[in-house]
Amino acid sequence: MAKLQGFEFWRKTLGEARFVVAPMVDQSELAWRLLSRRHGAQLCYTPMLHAQVFVRDANYRKENLYNEVCEEDRPLITQFCANDPEVFLQAAALAQDYCDAIDLNLGCPQMIAKRGHYGVFLQDEWELLERMVSLANEKLSVPVTCKIRVFKEIEKTVRYAQMLEKAGCQLLTVHGRTKDQKGAMTGIASWEHIKAIRKAVNIPVFANGNIHHLSDVERCIQETGVQGVMSAEGNLHNPALFEGRSPPVWEMAEEYLEVVKQYPPCSLSYIRAHLFKLWHHTLQIHQDLREDLAKVKTLEGLAHVSAQLKQRCQEEISGGDEKDGGLPLPHWICQPYVRPPCQEAEVRSTVCQKRALEDSDRTAEGLSKNKLKKRSRNPNKNFCPELKPKYLKCEQCGNPKGNKCVFSLCRGCCKKKAFKEVADCPSHGLRFKTKADKQKAEEDQQKECERTEASVTEPDRNKQTAEAAAASCREQTEA
Repeated sequence: MAKLQGFEFWRKTLGEARFVVAPMVDQSELAWRLLSRRHGAQLCYTPMLHAQVFVRDANYRKENLYNEVCEEDRPLITQFCANDPEVFLQAAALAQDYCDAIDLNLGCPQMIAKRGHYGVFLQDEWELLERMVSLANEKLSVPVTCKIRVFKEIEKTVRYAQMLEKAGCQLLTVHGRTKDQKGAMTGIASWEHIKAIRKAVNIPVFANGNIHHLSDVERCIQETGVQGVMSAEGNLHNPALFEGRSPPVWEMAEEYLEVVKQYPPCSLSYIRAHLFKLWHHTLQIHQDLREDLAKVKTLEGLAHVSAQLKQRCQEEISGGDEKDGGLPLPHWICQPYVRPPCQEAEVRSTVCQKRALEDSDRTAEGLSKNKLKKRSRNPNKNFCPELKPKYLKCEQCGNPKGNKCVFSLCRGCCKKKAFKEVADCPSHGLRFKTKADKQKAEEDQQKECERTEASVTEPDRNKQTAEAAAASCREQTEA
């Protein structure tokens, strides 16, 4: 069967999906995707997976994709970050039987993406991206899609999108922010950029950014002409966004916890993060339960804290004592978190670069609470930069080297060198030469034993032959 492309892929495989849940690291796991689908989502993405780790680690594959196979969870697009065409292809080939398309992440703006050289930090390397997309499009049995951020210039952004389309991208998701628009500087996404891309390419386009309510979805489609709209933060605060509803927070929290129990396993950190998002506005008021939610170690504990939050909200409602959190809706209703404008954030950052520590946060020694915790675990912990030991660097990778390493390397580099040269490094506990010598000695001893046994059995064999010959002569004489 021929691989579907472009609009045919969007219509037949994705069912003309308009409401899309974004790929979110540690947040768009199976349980959350199923909850979102129950409330209007038509297409979901997996969390971003690291292609190189996916190729080399079977457990990573199981935990992040293979164990999450579910008939209800389709259509599904698996997203990878990668910076090598062959590695991206290998990872995609391992995942293609478990999803409907493979997405290349070209939009992650976080520092970890900068260090790993992937995501939006590849957006200036057009030749590399062209090779990655074209190779995957040629070899895979499912379509290849891309998720990008925009450049400041609309014209350059349009050329970027056209390059990806030409390379073989079959669907393009455009986050209308630049790579610098993140955190306090997030600001407003540019729908003008998205509109220009939609007019310039002949493949389906999804828009991402500025989506808080269903009305935003409809307005975005009308203004930009895109085929679908993707939501990330809006979906995390209100999974019923695509239904056009703003239900009580506890309704979504309880349903999510039920899905988690129905489709295990799910990491406790994922569940905790979702509850923090759902109860975000309420936790600004009930700070004591915020601490409890952060500390509990079991699913039952998380459910108990969520039930306590529900009880407090219902007591407020029944007593007519609803606390005003400066929100358009009561704090116990699912609603988006809107970041302050960039200008306001900039003013705050210039006035105070770092939160001033209260008197109760410091001791007579001038140590913060965090440092006191470290001191309690290690009484000899040293916090003075001048007194901290200076580590010599490994000659090959720059990591701290072993003080007594025979090669003056870190353990990782030492292990590779010692294995290659069949050498020992007592400092790092490596015994390649010792083991090789021991194995050789055992082999020599075994050979010596075999020779000794052969020399002992040879006379016996000759004696047996002589006796048999004598017996034969006697028989002939008697006859």
